[in-house]
Amino acid sequence: LTEIAEYLRAARRSASPSEALRVRLAAKIDEIDSRIAGLRRMREELGRLVGCACDSLDRCTCGAAYLARRGRESSTRPSLVVRWSPSEIIRQRDFAAYTSEEFDESRRLMADLRLAGALRRSRRQRPTSRRRGRPDLRRTVRRSLRAGGEILERSFTSPGRRPRRVVLICDVSGSMEPYARALLRFLHAAVVGHGHVEAFALGTRLTRLTKELMSRDPDAALAAAARRVVDWSGGTRLGECLRAFNDEWGVRGMARGAIVVILSDGWDRGDPDLLAEQMARLSRVAYRIVWVNPLKASPDYAPLARGMAAALPYVDEFLEGHNLASLEALAEAISR
Repeated sequence: LTEIAEYLRAARRSASPSEALRVRLAAKIDEIDSRIAGLRRMREELGRLVGCACDSLDRCTCGAAYLARRGRESSTRPSLVVRWSPSEIIRQRDFAAYTSEEFDESRRLMADLRLAGALRRSRRQRPTSRRRGRPDLRRTVRRSLRAGGEILERSFTSPGRRPRRVVLICDVSGSMEPYARALLRFLHAAVVGHGHVEAFALGTRLTRLTKELMSRDPDAALAAAARRVVDWSGGTRLGECLRAFNDEWGVRGMARGAIVVILSDGWDRGDPDLLAEQMARLSRVAYRIVWVNPLKASPDYAPLARGMAAALPYVDEFLEGHNLASLEALAEAISR
């Protein structure tokens, strides 16, 4: 094209182009015609691909129309956005497969859990706007002073509502070792985040951990709990430990009207009849008993262990406890 432009400028400068210049211009005309023929063939092929019906080279708008139509279709078609979230992966991963970095990340996610027991009626009376309940003489007299001592409207009170106490009993025996560390972090988050939570460790003996887990520092709290528990990764005597809990704390008042959560795989070296007896005692005073078993997540799981089979008739809810998602479901079940 640059060469053709030079020839045209030379032809315009002279009144009559020379014969040699005319020959060169005629040769360029043949070259342009061959290129136009090649472009026409390419255009016809492109037109078939995009559905162009016209054969004009200078006024065709089929290409622009096709692009505009595709733009409208893409704007109305729903788009699928895929995002990768490490938190979601950690929520679904089994605690037994955690790395040290994932344990650190799970500590942050567990801190966001809010564990609160179901509401119950309180003995404390609160003012109410309803026209029924217990008469509130003090508020009635105080409001009558606005009208010169005339009682125009009576005031009433009704029982308030407060969350139930939550008792967490975590199995720290050898069979629960892959899950005990993560579950103790859950106990720490529950004790720190709520004032009506009691925590115990269970193995061959029962150990109260509420005081040790009150520290805001998770590492310091778990270190104190580890020093307190002397039977870590030992055997399991569920029946004897529950008898100690019922005799010393549960029946005396801690478990009365409370939600008792037992985190254990149900493997027991003790007497299953004793476990059934103590579970029956506990069920008579507790509001609800929730058993959390990490092994329940397995598709082939069946409660065939002696301890689990003896305790299951007295359990109100039987849940999984192998990952963060299952602990979130536990927190929701406790609040119901």
